[in-house]
Amino acid sequence: MIIKITLPILYINLLIYANIKEFGGTMKRYFLLTILIVLSIISIFIGVKEISILDIFNFNYDQVQVLLLSRIPRLISIIVAGMGMSISGLIMQQITQNKFVSPTTAGTIDSAKLGILVSFIIFSNSSSITKMLISFIFALAGSFLFLGILKKIKYRNTVIIPLIGIMLGSVMDSITTYFAYRQDLMQNISSWLQGDFSMVIKGRYELLYISIPFVIIAFLYANKFTLAGMGEDFSTSLGLNYNRVVGVGLVVVSLISASVVITVGRIPFLGLIIPNMVSMYQGDNLKKNIMPTGLLGAIFLLFCDILGRLIIYPYEIPIGLTVGVLGSIIFLYFLIRRNRQ
Repeated sequence: MIIKITLPILYINLLIYANIKEFGGTMKRYFLLTILIVLSIISIFIGVKEISILDIFNFNYDQVQVLLLSRIPRLISIIVAGMGMSISGLIMQQITQNKFVSPTTAGTIDSAKLGILVSFIIFSNSSSITKMLISFIFALAGSFLFLGILKKIKYRNTVIIPLIGIMLGSVMDSITTYFAYRQDLMQNISSWLQGDFSMVIKGRYELLYISIPFVIIAFLYANKFTLAGMGEDFSTSLGLNYNRVVGVGLVVVSLISASVVITVGRIPFLGLIIPNMVSMYQGDNLKKNIMPTGLLGAIFLLFCDILGRLIIYPYEIPIGLTVGVLGSIIFLYFLIRRNRQ
C-alpha cells in the first residue's frame, strides 16, 4: 500500500523538474496546479484512520468527521503555509538582491521566535492572535535590523549577506534560549516551534488565513518589488518610493512568517530553495515568478508531509525534519552549481 502511493508521488515530482522547461508560462501554472490537486487528493486519504471514496459518498459519519476536522484543515494549512513562506522568500531575495536570503537566513524567523517567548512571559494567558501580533512586531523589527546592517556593509559578497543573517538569527536564538531557560519555558518554546502539522485540526489553523490578504498585496506590488531589486539608486531614478516598497515587502514577509510560526512552527529552507528553483528557469521577474513560486512551494511542502507520514507509517515524522533534510540537499546543490558557473 505504501509503495503504491509513494511511487506515483515520486514520479510526479520528477515530472515537475523534467518538464518545467518545456512549457510556456500559462502551461507551467496549469501543470503545477494539476500536480497540487493530485497530491492534495493523495494527502486526504493518507493516515492512521483509513478512508475510502466510497465511505465519503455513503456519508459514513466517522470518516466524514475525520475529513472535516483533521484531513482537510491539515491540507489547507499546508497549502497556505507553503505558498506564504515561498513567496516571502521570493520577496526577501528580490529586496536584498541575493538568492541565498530568506526569512530563515535573515533573522526573521528567529526574531518571531523571540516574540513568541515574550508573549509567553508577559502575556501568558493571551489568545493566539495576540501572540501572533507580538511575534509579527519582533519579526518586522528583526527584518529591518538585518537590512540596516546590510546598509552599513560595503563588501556585499553573495555568501556574506546570508551569513550575516544567520549570525543575527543565532544571536536572537541565543537570547531566546537564555530567557526561556531562566523562565523554565524551554520545553514550551521547543514544542511550540517544532514544524509539525500532526496537531492541525479545525479551530487551530485559521490564523493562517491572515496571510492570504498579504499574499494578494505581494501580487499587487510585484512590479515594484522587481524594480526595488535593481537597487535603491536605480529604482529611485525611475520614480519609485524605494523605502516604502521595501517597508511593504518586509511587513508582508514578517506577518506571513509570524502566522506560519505561531500556527505550525518553524519550516526551514522553504523560502530559500523554492524561489531559486523557479528563477533558474524563468529569470528574476517577480511578477512572472510569484504564482509558480507559490504553487511549487505548496507542492514541495505537501510532498514532504506525505513522505513524513509514509516513511514510518502509521507513525509520523515532523515536517520540519523532512523539509530540513531535502531542503539542505537541494541547497547544497545550488551552492555547488553556483560555484561552477
